[in-house]
Amino acid sequence: MIRLKDVARQSGVSVTTVSHVVNGTRRVAPDTEDRVQRAIAELGYRPDSIARALKSNRSRTIGMIVTAANNPFFAEVIRGVEDHCFAQGYSLMLCNTGDADARQLTYLQALRDKRVDGLIVMTAHSGPDFLEALARQPLPTVLMDAAPPDGDDIAVVNDDSRLGACLAIGHLLERGLEDIALLTGPVAHPRSAERLAGALAALDAAGIRPDASRIVATNLLADGGYDAMRHLLKRRPYPQALFAFNDLVAIGAMRAAREHGLTLPDDLSVVGYDDIELGRYLSPALTTVQQPIYEIGTMASIQLIERLEHRRPLRRLLQLAPRLVVRESVRESVRTADG
Repeated sequence: MIRLKDVARQSGVSVTTVSHVVNGTRRVAPDTEDRVQRAIAELGYRPDSIARALKSNRSRTIGMIVTAANNPFFAEVIRGVEDHCFAQGYSLMLCNTGDADARQLTYLQALRDKRVDGLIVMTAHSGPDFLEALARQPLPTVLMDAAPPDGDDIAVVNDDSRLGACLAIGHLLERGLEDIALLTGPVAHPRSAERLAGALAALDAAGIRPDASRIVATNLLADGGYDAMRHLLKRRPYPQALFAFNDLVAIGAMRAAREHGLTLPDDLSVVGYDDIELGRYLSPALTTVQQPIYEIGTMASIQLIERLEHRRPLRRLLQLAPRLVVRESVRESVRTADG
């Protein structure tokens, strides 16, 4: 096993100097640092990360808890987090909970046991036990896709979902589409609640109050959108348009509509939410509200690492602005020349 004293002997410097180079604890003359780095490379020295963490009380590792890493939305957020962590010399330890409360609590404790420096959490559903455990634990924490919980060292980064929903409904209304169905997520999901509030506010401003049968909750996956659309198609008249609270739901709904014999967008116009990459390759290509997904992950990482490196306080809530991406899944207009 190669040790610090072996690197010191190879480079002709003291063990203390090698330690400063390896741990970044003090500035070292450039030519001395070059000699040490060459010796490290030649000998294949690898620092003991656990020992370093115990000594410095820093592991330079961020723990991240997510609902489903195979969801395209989550995957893009993770990429934003990981890219910034890597650029700043931090490792990312990823835990996929499968949306299970027990696993959330288990992973939270496991990450603390691994001595991570901070936490990034993005779970679609978090029970009260998990949120209470987050508030009690001492690590600085940034949440995404959640409402700000109690806690002095906890922040939230997300998009303005209420605004995003207003953009979606406004686009449909501009095309003369007023009979709009809403495929929402679970009522308890904070982003779904905000999108529902925004959609209803936009409809109300236009003097439209949708029938309760036009609002269907789903599981925010493609199969949820498929089942919700089939439920809507059991009753006539069919809606003119559909606002799905994420793109996966929209994709599932579009499949069900086609199987029922509807033509898109002539018989049914569809707007999604998120702007995952798959949406642009559908036929018709999906009009959607674009969350700055990668940027949300990046901003969460920036917030946390600036807190760790510079002791800057976390911002309680940071919201990024969504924008509408117009493609082909909404028909041009249904208004007549008279009206």
